[in-house]
Amino acid sequence: MNLLDRGPKIVAIGGGTGLSTMLSGLKKFTSNITAVVTVSDNGGGSGILRQEMNILPPGDIRNCILALANTEPVMERLLQYRFKEGSLKGQSFGNLFLAAMTGISKNFEEAVQKMSEVLAVTGKVLPVTKQDVQLCAKLGNGEIICGETEIVERSKKVKTSIKEIYLYPKKPEPLFEVLDAIENADAIILGPGSLYTSIIPNLLVKKVPEAIQNSKAIKIYIGNVMTQPGETDGFDLLNHIEELEKYGGENIIDYVIINTETIPKELLDIYKEEGAEAVKYDIKAIKNKGFSIVLAPVLKIYSDKKLVRHNSYKLAKVVMEIIIKHKEFSCGGE
Repeated sequence: MNLLDRGPKIVAIGGGTGLSTMLSGLKKFTSNITAVVTVSDNGGGSGILRQEMNILPPGDIRNCILALANTEPVMERLLQYRFKEGSLKGQSFGNLFLAAMTGISKNFEEAVQKMSEVLAVTGKVLPVTKQDVQLCAKLGNGEIICGETEIVERSKKVKTSIKEIYLYPKKPEPLFEVLDAIENADAIILGPGSLYTSIIPNLLVKKVPEAIQNSKAIKIYIGNVMTQPGETDGFDLLNHIEELEKYGGENIIDYVIINTETIPKELLDIYKEEGAEAVKYDIKAIKNKGFSIVLAPVLKIYSDKKLVRHNSYKLAKVVMEIIIKHKEFSCGGE
């Protein structure tokens, strides 16, 4: 047994690029990782395959598999390749690979497992449910909108907030493996990622909030760095936490990781033009709610792409330090 095999059992819950970023760092410290991924995406290439082939949206699943894969760089480039013309324009080869794997498997979750085996994935990637679900929202103006993409676009257009979010059909059944992983975890991580479209959808699946609440694992929330137009306009960090508790119940967060690294003003100005701003936080108010706070510089600045993201290795290192503080583990790393 190598050092990674002896690492802590971590369940990371979310979707989008935030979850895959987290996973690529965690695999340097432990091989006992379970990624629980939302399946409500209906936009882009995933949305097209979902509609035309009647499969769960493959995009977030694909990104998580690639983040945990141990394969040649050329294979990763191939699976992330997007066609530039013809009827496949904009479609990811990795999405098509997973769709084809579904065609030769008994079901979607078996296809995910087989793709994971082909790419020598560290840990497991699990859709939170195998049911075909849509994300719906009640907006501040009373409108009911269904469809992940449509919710955000409509909220931005009419400049109103999201008042309530739910899945249709309501309370879908979770995968048994998801509940089992949560029950046996040493640590459960929420985020980073879009609050309403990546993290909370997982908490709307039957038994998942209760499983998190009842788990003896350390529960860690990774605070978002920027607000998201049409989703968390004007939210501070405590607003994010309170929404997570609204849908997931109390006892789903023990620690909150807050970035302390400065974002260059030129990037903040670019984000401001798009309606986003740095998420503000009041340490005293968060502590008064009973949460432990960990302050750390965990950013990666992409000046060429004009993007701010979490640094996967720095973030994973902070997570591991929190876990080790509670229980001794032999773990690998750089």
